[in-house]
Amino acid sequence: MDIRDLKLFLHLAESCHFGRTAKAMHVSPSTLSRQIQRIEDILGHPLFLRDNRTVKLTFAGEQFKQFAQQTLLQYQQLKHSLNQQSPSLSGELRLFCSVTAAYSHLPQILDRFRAEHPMVEIKLTTGDAADAVNKIQSNDADLGIAGKPEKLPDNVSFTKIGEVPLVLIAPSLPCSVRALVIQKSPDWNSIPFILPEHGPSRKRIEHWFRHHKITNPSIYATVSGHEAIVSMVALGCGVALIPNVVVENSPEPVRSRISLLDNISLVEPFELGICVQRKRLNEPLIKAFWGLL
Repeated sequence: MDIRDLKLFLHLAESCHFGRTAKAMHVSPSTLSRQIQRIEDILGHPLFLRDNRTVKLTFAGEQFKQFAQQTLLQYQQLKHSLNQQSPSLSGELRLFCSVTAAYSHLPQILDRFRAEHPMVEIKLTTGDAADAVNKIQSNDADLGIAGKPEKLPDNVSFTKIGEVPLVLIAPSLPCSVRALVIQKSPDWNSIPFILPEHGPSRKRIEHWFRHHKITNPSIYATVSGHEAIVSMVALGCGVALIPNVVVENSPEPVRSRISLLDNISLVEPFELGICVQRKRLNEPLIKAFWGLL
């Protein structure tokens, strides 16, 4: 069992899909299956429950996941410690952010970092920005770009890189939702909303509901990721309160199918920033990245 085996296992534990993990890790599905089987043989316990449709971690798999995460973290810390003795930084830095942040905020940060530390390899994973804090706390990422939550965990450091205003968006194409929102006094209780699962945007739409005395909102769907929400609005499914930067960075065919509404009084922007486990701030790679913010 080696570091590569642990990385394969952890990716599969997150994706629960042999095909996706094999593609992401550049191995064949049969090779991946053999390597997982080899780990299971070494441990003497199955790590996954498999059938034709699903892949799930067993109890032993959950325990081994914690072991693998800690082992990889210790391995990275060892490499960081050894790299301190060399004149230039090298190694791997894992970043997590939304697809939008990868367009809007990350490029200029990475350009500065790479100019000073060209030997450091950046591993970027994208997903729902609301998951960034959890990703760094579970050691699935070293650093994350996130909207600042109302209560930041005590073990997490956050540095602001910008403010994100929110906009209320609706379909621009003729549809039942559009007909409801363009009325002089819209009945917001009857208009379908598309909500994020959690995060700062979810908190602000809940505040907006209270301000407008919407006690029983019509929820069309609760969705992970702002990009997916914008697409659903463009398809005429409902309205949504969304970070303006997501709208600005959406593909033109999507942007042309949505319109901005004015009714967003008392909706404050939220802070966007980089988050990291506080105890890891002195690790050389993280310290170097943090110092450029």
